[in-house]
Amino acid sequence: MAYRIGDPDGSHPIFDATGSGLFPGRWNTPASPMIYAAADYATALLEKLVHGSGALPPNQHFVEITLFVGLSYEMLNQAAVPGWDHPDCAVSKAYGEEWLHEGRSLLLFVPSVVARAANNILINPRHAEFNRIAYSLHRPVWWDQRMFPSR
Repeated sequence: MAYRIGDPDGSHPIFDATGSGLFPGRWNTPASPMIYAAADYATALLEKLVHGSGALPPNQHFVEITLFVGLSYEMLNQAAVPGWDHPDCAVSKAYGEEWLHEGRSLLLFVPSVVARAANNILINPRHAEFNRIAYSLHRPVWWDQRMFPSR
């Protein structure tokens, strides 16, 4: 299972790579759009907060992504990719772009920079196995107001 959070009324569907092509993340460039997801719901929330500069994002919903047994995947070996967590993202972008364009696997498990013991999952929408992924209808995210004491 994986989780992805977004605005269902936004410009792009929640389960879609278009946004990462327009606003690349740590692991991609505009030439290599991919779908970013988190391996657990809490990490998805944390990632959304960090990328929103701690502000409460409006109208957020989540989808549960079912990753069936037998799908191809890779786990990033952090020791083999020094600099993957550097703020300029040059190493991670090069690695992610190479992974995507080579089509080595459908999924790439990478550590979350925000929560190092947690994983994010990169999904290659160009991979032959992509249509074997299922995802739920979106449901609203409930933000605990204690996370935003000034509101």
